[in-house]
Amino acid sequence: MTRLLQDWATRQVERRPDATAVVMRGRRLSYSEVEQASNRLARMLHNVGCTKGDRVCLLAPKSPDAIVAIHAILKAGCLVVPMDAQSPAPRLAKIIEACGPRLILASAATIARLGELRSISDRARCARIGYLEVGIPDCAGIEVAFRPEDVAGESPEPEDRGSDGADPAYLLFTSGSTGTPKGVVVTHANVVGFVDWAGDYFDLGPSDRISQHPPLHFDLSIFDIFGASAAGAELHLVPPEMNLRPDRLTEFIRDSALTQWFSVPSVLGYLAKFDVVGQGDFPLLKRLLWCGEVLSTPTLVHFMRRLPHVQFTNLYGPTEATIASSYYTVPSCPEDPAAAIPIGQPCGGEDLLVLDGNLDPVGPGVAGDLYIRGIGLSPGYWEDRNLTRAAFLDGPPVRSRHARIYKTGDLARIGENGLIYFLGRADSQIKSRGYRIELGEIEAALETVGQLSAVAVIAIDAGGFEGATICCAYEPQNGAEVSARSLRAALGTKLPSYMIPTRWLAFDTLPKTANGKVDRQRLREEAKGWPLGRTAAAAAPGPRAGKGALASSGADEGV
Repeated sequence: MTRLLQDWATRQVERRPDATAVVMRGRRLSYSEVEQASNRLARMLHNVGCTKGDRVCLLAPKSPDAIVAIHAILKAGCLVVPMDAQSPAPRLAKIIEACGPRLILASAATIARLGELRSISDRARCARIGYLEVGIPDCAGIEVAFRPEDVAGESPEPEDRGSDGADPAYLLFTSGSTGTPKGVVVTHANVVGFVDWAGDYFDLGPSDRISQHPPLHFDLSIFDIFGASAAGAELHLVPPEMNLRPDRLTEFIRDSALTQWFSVPSVLGYLAKFDVVGQGDFPLLKRLLWCGEVLSTPTLVHFMRRLPHVQFTNLYGPTEATIASSYYTVPSCPEDPAAAIPIGQPCGGEDLLVLDGNLDPVGPGVAGDLYIRGIGLSPGYWEDRNLTRAAFLDGPPVRSRHARIYKTGDLARIGENGLIYFLGRADSQIKSRGYRIELGEIEAALETVGQLSAVAVIAIDAGGFEGATICCAYEPQNGAEVSARSLRAALGTKLPSYMIPTRWLAFDTLPKTANGKVDRQRLREEAKGWPLGRTAAAAAPGPRAGKGALASSGADEGV
């Protein structure tokens, strides 16, 4: 039997139609309401020309309406392309040009951004426009294909679009080293494989109340949405404005009586930094999951001591392998705050391989390249065969039919206990606040500013609760004075905020290695001792050769 992501919510209607499916800011939708609203919207998408395989961009913040829209897009046989409305219009335009959407779904909060996109992107102008909310005023130059009041007149009965589990469900764009985001294709079967395993392992059920913290364009949100509907649980959408208020975030967990929290580690580090979680807090919380980057052991110890009744699980996996490919449930609070937390063992249907340059397995304790194979592997990158061939390889011969492997770009080792330990990146890609970032994309954006003769973007581990910090060393043209503040402002028009460096150094000449390349290792070593808290205006220009003058962005480093 074909299994599609939207079917889980439909099955809950058959069992518990009045049970709560989605909650946000006091608004609740039952599974029956989600089903009928998504059926109506799916019919409308079909009426305005959307057919199987078309891309539909979701340019809207998280909300119950956005969750309905995701189900509707899938029911119409189309691909969901969630977009970060906070990203600058030029970057979003690259995504639209790459995926060529049939339709863009917008909300009141994104109308201005939609107008910008249509002014710079031919494909944005060609796409039809649908509104998710009532009362959005007419905007000059935007012809609207439908509004919510039009959708309300459609039948709430389902239509069969003939979709298959191998069909793409999502198109998720991640940072690209050339400056152009790359689209990862995720199929229904990819997600079903992980949700099946996770639902069994975590014993998810109708009594669960599950957080939905990540933005919708982040792949962790897929597990929140469909893990909840598969279990018949309540999905509690975390309002984005709470991310800057740790006290509000903890109140949300308490007031929502959450049983599961899932986020990137930087959120947990933020809560620990401000010491807002009390001893024995969140009495109904059963499990705390994290994924997307390394959680520092001191942060883990902080929470395990405060929440002894909670199960703590580390999940690991890139977008190309769908949500997560390995897991490790921490058996007890670590005694050594410097001890590494393993990424553990493969999730069901997955294999993790630590291989050398010849794709031969390495022995325990030996560092190697980390590869993944199994049911979560993406078909590849959207309309980019060369990039797909470079990352998805024919692996070592195995009995399993999943012989294809994905090169993660991560380094790892197998411990004497048989568990896998993450050692870091083998290239210029990093994880910061859960986002996968190509440092090359930041450098490419800086090179378009026109004030610099050379630039090097690096990342360092700030230690403790802070996680990775992005730093920029730059060389102004002709000895001119270029402030970090001006560079940050220029980048803000090209990149999302999470990709903008927080520390900056000006050099007369960037340090070089013996072969003439920028000495990035030296920069990383020196950056570990840089102080924080100085503004760009306060940084002394002074003699810059070799040492550099620190110019902190002065920006809030919260989540």
